[in-house]
Amino acid sequence: MKIYEKAPAKINLLLDVLHKRDDGYHEVEMVMTMVDLADRLEMQELPRDTIIISSQAGYIPLDEKNLAFQAAKLIKERYDVASGVYIHLDKRIPVAAGLAGGSSDAAAALRGLNRLWKLNIPTEELQKLGAELGSDVPFCVTGGTAVARGRGEVLEPIEGPPQCWVILAKPPIHVSTQEIYGRLNVGAIERHPSTADMLRAIREKRFADMCGAMGNVLEDITIRHYPEVRQIKECMLRLGADGAMMSGSGPTVFGLVQKQSKLARIYNGLRGFCKDVYAVRLLP
Repeated sequence: MKIYEKAPAKINLLLDVLHKRDDGYHEVEMVMTMVDLADRLEMQELPRDTIIISSQAGYIPLDEKNLAFQAAKLIKERYDVASGVYIHLDKRIPVAAGLAGGSSDAAAALRGLNRLWKLNIPTEELQKLGAELGSDVPFCVTGGTAVARGRGEVLEPIEGPPQCWVILAKPPIHVSTQEIYGRLNVGAIERHPSTADMLRAIREKRFADMCGAMGNVLEDITIRHYPEVRQIKECMLRLGADGAMMSGSGPTVFGLVQKQSKLARIYNGLRGFCKDVYAVRLLP
């Protein structure tokens, strides 16, 4: 039997950092949602006790450095599964892009293996397992739209934002999340975005207000060291995006567009900056 799972990318409509925690992590407050750009995992049970991962992408690790591999190993050990699994990862989400591609792959592996091995693990327990793998994994287990607090694992599901097009553009650089957070001085943040304003805009389906409420306190830090991010954001806005912001720790920038008539102009204009450009929808 084969099991298939989609692993959608996520964007941060809002990312705020409140303070540094005693455990070394940062206390965050984020509003996250998913877009229709996704990896696809195919999982098949193996009779021997092994984990094998393959992919058409030649630039990702296929061993224990891979989060889907780690997810399979964790669920096997925690639930004493004797059989193995073969996972083929059809990679579509750019790597190290601030889109939680690896986290979403891990979440998809947890969901898929729960079905493949008929473990009947409740969703809440899958999220707890995911938190052991990474801060974004619990959100990716369920998807949708949510406010994330703590280090990202404390989730409050909310209704989805007003529907729109999303343009994603990733420059040909890799940004380390650990590096960006390491450069963050929380006390020096001049303006914190308003989660209340963002939630009100989403609840009342006010697209313009949602664009106005977007904010990411990591954006200035990433732009300081990677000016390509600013160039892409300014290009998006100049070409007519209703709102534009860096997702996560970057370097991907996303633009929100309500009118489809603007879509081709923005997409084609960005292709001059980078080859990784996508026009997708928000996932309902």
